[in-house]
Amino acid sequence: MRRPQFPRTHRAHVAGRTTSLRAGRIRRWTFVGSAVLALCLVGATSASAVDAGSVLALAKSVNEVLDNIRNWIMGILAGLATVILSLGGVRYLMAGGDPGEVEKAKSAFKSAGWGYGLAALAPLVVAILKGIVGTGD
Repeated sequence: MRRPQFPRTHRAHVAGRTTSLRAGRIRRWTFVGSAVLALCLVGATSASAVDAGSVLALAKSVNEVLDNIRNWIMGILAGLATVILSLGGVRYLMAGGDPGEVEKAKSAFKSAGWGYGLAALAPLVVAILKGIVGTGD
């Protein structure tokens, strides 16, 4: 029994052979994921290039520790939100009119918005912690 042929809209012709569009999307997402991973590894190796024997910072007070925690929370949340926003944008561009993919991209945009919102609230959380600990400015 012959396998039914799909119309050209469901297949991509690459170098004389046909591949499904789904396989092409998988390859694209694998490439995007590999690129993001490579960028993260480059950032990690440059951060670990600091001499391991040197002391980078010593906290002199609890206020300084809480301020450092605030800065780290804001940085991590904003960084992750930016990555999610970028991936949502790539997903939206590659959707090709597919409503399911467009909804996934919109969901990524909403998640990035929540990440930016939480990053903006980090100073408030640290101020509450300072009030609990009793180290007001």
